[in-house]
Amino acid sequence: MRSFGSWLRYGVILSFAVLLSACSGMKPEQFADGEPKLVLEEYFDGKVYAWGIFEDRFGQVKRQFQVDIDSRWDGKQLVLDEAFLFDDGERSRRVWTITKHSNERYSGTAADVVGEAEGIASGNALNWRYQMMLKVGDGEWQVSFDDWMFLQPGGVMVNRAVVSKWGVELGQVTLFFTRGEAMRDAPFDLQSVTQ
Repeated sequence: MRSFGSWLRYGVILSFAVLLSACSGMKPEQFADGEPKLVLEEYFDGKVYAWGIFEDRFGQVKRQFQVDIDSRWDGKQLVLDEAFLFDDGERSRRVWTITKHSNERYSGTAADVVGEAEGIASGNALNWRYQMMLKVGDGEWQVSFDDWMFLQPGGVMVNRAVVSKWGVELGQVTLFFTRGEAMRDAPFDLQSVTQ
């Protein structure tokens, strides 16, 4: 019969194995042949709109929102000025400054991002990893984002981000992006986001 100490060691080893398997998820190179090719600075040069939800780790939708994005590429840096409108009426703004280092590598900063975000593009996909200060009640938590973007035919981009703290998943953010020219014939007006 195993002693308590051996059961404890077994439990710790099993926990590390589960944690390591969770960390060995998708890699950008898996999508190298994916089409259409995602070139971040081309997709986000101009007006872009997005709609999203946040689900907690139990799959319950906690927030819904839309985003009006003014973006510009100057040949070296991409600036994304994002205006958020949440379903409870809250508004917020985030300005990303993204630098392209090669055809595959990007870095980005924003006021609520701790340090730099690191991005790797491959085929129709881009993976961002970063730490962000997230409002929780009256305080803030530093959380990790494992953020994936997938460009689809027709110019729609699907974005899924897993939000975690200390390796424990808190929830997921799902967004759908479309470029401004695709919205010309839309039967509604997103101008309320920025007013």
